[in-house]
Amino acid sequence: MRKMTGLLGVAAIVIGSVVAMGQEAAAIKKQTVCPVMGGKINTSLFVDYEGKRIYACCSGCLPELKKNPAKYVEKLEKSGVTLDKAEPKGK
Repeated sequence: MRKMTGLLGVAAIVIGSVVAMGQEAAAIKKQTVCPVMGGKINTSLFVDYEGKRIYACCSGCLPELKKNPAKYVEKLEKSGVTLDKAEPKGK
């Protein structure tokens, strides 16, 4: 009986750990949509702002992103998006 209780306890810990790891992975929501026009992002079109990278769908959205990047960072983060980190200049 003790062995069974011990095994059940270990199984509960393992299952709990796997579920917790899955929740962490699910918590990271990458940007897939342009915050200006709502189109699918093009990862070669972006604006970096305070260490964060905001992707756009087309070159027409870049001036709007550059005009007020804080607005779009806030919009994306409020929707649950985790923005990519901006790469250091020169890379």
